[in-house]
Amino acid sequence: MSRRRFDYSVPERWQGDIRPGTRVRVPFHGRRVGAWVVEVGVTPPEGVEVRDVTGVSGWGPPPAVLGLAEWGAWRWAVPVATLLRTASPDRNVWALPAPPPLGARGEPAHRADVAPLAPGVTLRRLPPAQDLLSVVLQVIAASEHPGRTVLVLAPSTGWADRLGARLRARGLDVAASWSEAAAGWPVVVGSRATAWAPVPALGAAVVLDAHDYHDRYDAADVVAERATRAGAPCVLVSPCPTAVQRLRYGPVETSERSAERSGWPAVTVVDRRGADPRTGLFSEELVRLARDVRDTGGRLVCVLNRTGRARLLACAACGALARCVVCGRAVESTGDALRCRGCGAERPVVCQECGSARMKVLRVGVGRVREELEALLGVAVGEVAGRPAGAHAPEEAVPDATVLVGTEAVLHRVRRAGAVAFLDFDQHLLAPRFSAGEEALALLVRAGRLVGGRGDREGAGRPPGTRDAGVVMVQTRLPAHDVLRAAVAGDPGLFTELELREELCLPPFSALATVKADAPPILDGEGVVVSPLEAGRWLVRAPDHRTLCDAVAPLHGGVSVDPVDV
Repeated sequence: MSRRRFDYSVPERWQGDIRPGTRVRVPFHGRRVGAWVVEVGVTPPEGVEVRDVTGVSGWGPPPAVLGLAEWGAWRWAVPVATLLRTASPDRNVWALPAPPPLGARGEPAHRADVAPLAPGVTLRRLPPAQDLLSVVLQVIAASEHPGRTVLVLAPSTGWADRLGARLRARGLDVAASWSEAAAGWPVVVGSRATAWAPVPALGAAVVLDAHDYHDRYDAADVVAERATRAGAPCVLVSPCPTAVQRLRYGPVETSERSAERSGWPAVTVVDRRGADPRTGLFSEELVRLARDVRDTGGRLVCVLNRTGRARLLACAACGALARCVVCGRAVESTGDALRCRGCGAERPVVCQECGSARMKVLRVGVGRVREELEALLGVAVGEVAGRPAGAHAPEEAVPDATVLVGTEAVLHRVRRAGAVAFLDFDQHLLAPRFSAGEEALALLVRAGRLVGGRGDREGAGRPPGTRDAGVVMVQTRLPAHDVLRAAVAGDPGLFTELELREELCLPPFSALATVKADAPPILDGEGVVVSPLEAGRWLVRAPDHRTLCDAVAPLHGGVSVDPVDV
């Protein structure tokens, strides 16, 4: 991964077209490649023959985004060109439209009686069922700089499109293209990539579901950094802020306790530890719920994660889950031992509860579940899957069925349901990742959005009169898990792993990266430790991100900072 800059001269005919951010074509290793101008008026090193720019491709990101991309490339060890490409238009842009007149934006009416937001990052915890439009309108109204842009991030393009339409319906000018964002439109709304939107002057920012933005980089952190550089307020909104966010951006602003609780879904926990094995994945409670939803014309969504990395084992005698005695995560069979993929601890194949040496693998495919549900309920059951990794084909339409079953992708593709049932939630709670608990709570948040809050059951997407619908049902062998306690109580503050993470030196008390290499990388930096993960993959741990990112910066590819699979 190279962050080197190269010097080129600009022919006379393009002198007026070149500025920082301009996209150009340049000769490089015998080819013409795309590039971005990051600085003008520089003096090349002595003895270097400078070649001419061979073409100009139009506007690119403004100077503030150029600097942000340089920071992002260092922070997440990604090529800066990747981020600049995200910040650039899909087509060549040679001119920008004039922004709407200030008087047409509606600021005076929206700004009345609203106190301005102070610069800095605010972390706000709001329940899943709360309509976040009011939060966005509040940030827009409280922006102290009416002539600047308010940046709004939603976790998906569908959500962003719907939010943009609702803001336009209220008379606000929302950018509909890269050009309008670059021209300084009052409001820019989008998904993850919008963190790099080419707004010339940032007035305020709001990130919805701030816990749900990590990919190759964390878009919520990008927006927070951008707002800090601009001296603008930034509001991160989430029903379940991560441990890293709580420590980095806290204290957390919360709603009044009863209001937050009513905005969480009604969660029913079904304890499967003593269940009759002949019932498989279908408890009596689940069958009763499914029939109630079927009989009242609602929709039931069943979730079964079949793509977990580690095997989920249970004792064949007593049904207790095989868990690590050190960190509590799931273990996998490695022949004559059980090994934790989280911390690497090994132990004999013996149940910790009853001493039995017989284990069974708990894994059932979604297709088989669909067939069994159809036979059980006597109705057609639809199967919903996400797009395969790397595939560009459009996703298939969601089946028009009373009952749907799928992996967690079904929660992203369905907007409303009478009830959501997690058939085996332990695969989420015990996933071999240190962030498994946070991710499991986020799944319950997403399910809660489908069924609505417990304080508004009739508005949860179910027909009136349904007795047991409008709930999230969780089948588990870990009914006392803190994640489930938090969801049942409607209080995400009950789930916190800060003490455990500090003891294990996990984020936010350290910074992590993975490196793909045949041999362990030799890295500089005080407190940097390299340890093996698996063949050809190494874990790098450092006391903070500055030390970590400086240490891995010289590496050329194969680096993942803040990995989500460790």
